[in-house]
Formats: sequence, C-alpha cells, structure tokens
Amino acid sequence: MFHKVRSITPIDDYKLIAVFCEGITKEYDVNPLFTKIPIFNKLKDNNLFYKVKVDIGGYGIIWNSEIDLSCDELFYNGKTIKSKFDGLLAFTDATQLWGLNESTLRKAISYGKFLVGKDVSKFGNQWVITMEAMVREYGEPKS
Repeated sequence: MFHKVRSITPIDDYKLIAVFCEGITKEYDVNPLFTKIPIFNKLKDNNLFYKVKVDIGGYGIIWNSEIDLSCDELFYNGKTIKSKFDGLLAFTDATQLWGLNESTLRKAISYGKFLVGKDVSKFGNQWVITMEAMVREYGEPKS
C-alpha cells in the first residue's frame, strides 16, 4: 500500500515533516542518507534541501531530477509525531482510500451518519472527516 504524501516541510538539521493523506504526520531525518547515498550531499549546496516538494500524485518527494524519496520510505522510516490534525482527511483523500464517491459522503451527512462538528467539518469549500468516523461507517480503508 502506498502512503501518499499530502505535504512536505523542510525543517532545521536536514529533517522533514511529512503529512500523509491518511492523516498521519512523520518526521524524517535525511542525515543518514548523506553517508549511505552520496548524491544526497548535493542537498547541502545552495539551500537545495529547502526546495523540496511533493511529487505529482503524492507518491514521493523531489528536490530535482536526480534526488527524490518515495512516500513509503518517508512513512516507514519516519518517526510518527503528534499533530492537532492527526486523523483528519479531506473528502477527496477519504474517497480514494475507501473507493467511494464524494456524493456518498455528502449523502451520509444529510442522513445523519456523520455529525457536523464532531465527525465532519467544512472549511471554505473543503470538507474534512475524521479517520475514526470513516472506519466506524465503512470499515478499514480499501487501498
């Protein structure tokens, strides 16, 4: 299973904060890669480390055409950290993980399966839902 990256933030001491689509946050230390994989030493030049971005589709992160890391490398070798946003999913991420349509989730709200303010909330045009509510109603994610 791929653990798609939602966002990536470089922090001091060559560490990264990766937020995954399933609402989990990890801290990943790049320092060990400097000795294991010499090309990663280029991240020390011209602040390249701070230019990291999520690759298309969230299947990894990239700095340039030579240096990247997979989403699963970040997930399995990163250290889980607590965040106030743990367990929150955008509707688009929830529908992908469970193989549903967004209309299914919107109908579930109107039928009272999800309580606004407890299970779901809307921020601007974006709905978010808790992982707990999704598991309660639909079981474990399909993908």
